Amino acid sequence: MTQSVQNTSSGGAIKVESNGVNAVSSAERYGSAAGLFPIWFSWNVSILGLTYGIYVYSLGLSVFQAISAGIIGYLVSSFLVGILAVGGPRTGLPTLTQTRFCFGYHGNKFPTLFAYISNMGWKITIITLASTTGAYLFAKLWPSAFALADGKPTISCIVGWFILSLAITMSVAIYGHQLIMKVEKYIAWLTGFMSLIFIALILPHIHWSELGHASSGSFFTYIGGVVMAMTMVGLGFLNYGGDFARYLPSNTPASKVIFWTTSGISLPVSILLVLGVFLADSNPTLSAAASSAPIEALTDLLPFWFYVPFSIVIIISLLSAAITGVYSSGLALLALGIPASRAVTTAINALIIGFGAFYLMFISDSFLATFQSFLASIAVVIGPMGAIQLVDFKRQRDLGWDTSMANQAGNGGCSGRWTALLSLGLAAVVGAGLITSGDPYIAHLVGFLLTEETRHSVFATANLGVIVSMAIGAGVYYVLTYVMNIKHPGWTQATSQQSVSMKKPLASK
Repeated sequence: MTQSVQNTSSGGAIKVESNGVNAVSSAERYGSAAGLFPIWFSWNVSILGLTYGIYVYSLGLSVFQAISAGIIGYLVSSFLVGILAVGGPRTGLPTLTQTRFCFGYHGNKFPTLFAYISNMGWKITIITLASTTGAYLFAKLWPSAFALADGKPTISCIVGWFILSLAITMSVAIYGHQLIMKVEKYIAWLTGFMSLIFIALILPHIHWSELGHASSGSFFTYIGGVVMAMTMVGLGFLNYGGDFARYLPSNTPASKVIFWTTSGISLPVSILLVLGVFLADSNPTLSAAASSAPIEALTDLLPFWFYVPFSIVIIISLLSAAITGVYSSGLALLALGIPASRAVTTAINALIIGFGAFYLMFISDSFLATFQSFLASIAVVIGPMGAIQLVDFKRQRDLGWDTSMANQAGNGGCSGRWTALLSLGLAAVVGAGLITSGDPYIAHLVGFLLTEETRHSVFATANLGVIVSMAIGAGVYYVLTYVMNIKHPGWTQATSQQSVSMKKPLASK
């Protein structure tokens, strides 16, 4: 997909984006780094931010510990996303194509596959929540047609909302970057305004006299809260921060890309986290209900006059997150080398989301257990991948951000860089072996390095293996690259100057 599109950012009809994994040309670059804020804000301002606070608190932390651990986790992980997003304007490439610089053309397919799985897991979760929110809304408005005897929506109602949610998501995502940037700006304003009203209505449900009675958790539990916050927010975005920044001019200051990305992600979820922790600490019944049906448990607290419009806003907010994610997952399939159009990759994504949503809605016993287990399991690959890419940024900068390094061997790139792949493989195996899972199916794949005694320790249940995997990946790669000075054959500082001047074009396949 090497065709170019005209820059219609200043006006004119919105066209289907034809850029794929090729570098965006300078003629197509537009906008400023501040434009990154609404796209990340609209993604993270959803009601899920409250449930994240409830989940962090449920680890066994005090109010202060849960709030501070959550905010630290959000800031650190969002900052990492911001740093990786800088590669977008520098190269014009989506993140999972730029990682070829580090892992090689074919070697990059391993981390890209897991990044795609991570992305699709999020989309399955988000579209499922949007579908059930719409189904519960219909069940309350028209119980005779859409509700069972216990008040829950019928299966046909849930399936109908799922099909509608999926269709809307795919329709917008297939248009690509320009339409997404326009749509997300309006969604950010709408969801932000409605969230302020929601917060005002939720505050009376906090039992202020009951706050602060929970005992403090241990040090490892606290670190576990930080890790959980990182996996719920920032780490899941590491693999596509550059996807939305690559249309910015190449000289866009790195500090501004980092600031607007970090603030757009962390600001809304930090505010909602505080409210979620307060609710969980003062209302244990609500905390328990949110573990199985997060959105329904929280919207049940609202007066009916606001419940209806806010449910619609929740659906819009969730679908906005799904749209950006599906867009990036399509780029991930192209980065894997699948010779398909955007329409075909969209159809593949729809099929996978359908199977995943069926599992989450009709097979999984606990949303929280499955959600947390999925995040931790994928993070032991995605986390080290991002950490290794961050370490490699110095090398990429020294080589002039030459996009020809994303090509196949013989055309400026290489098939695989064993230093990066070894670091990632070692980190992923150790990380997976040191975490546990509350989902019985995922549990069989992890924790193999733990003894029966340590399997139930705070270290294991808090999934601190995620941090260990990131440290191992970054550390091993740093030693191999900068201490042992192992270089890829043919790429030295001397030849990099020549490559910068030649600037071979990036092949699309």
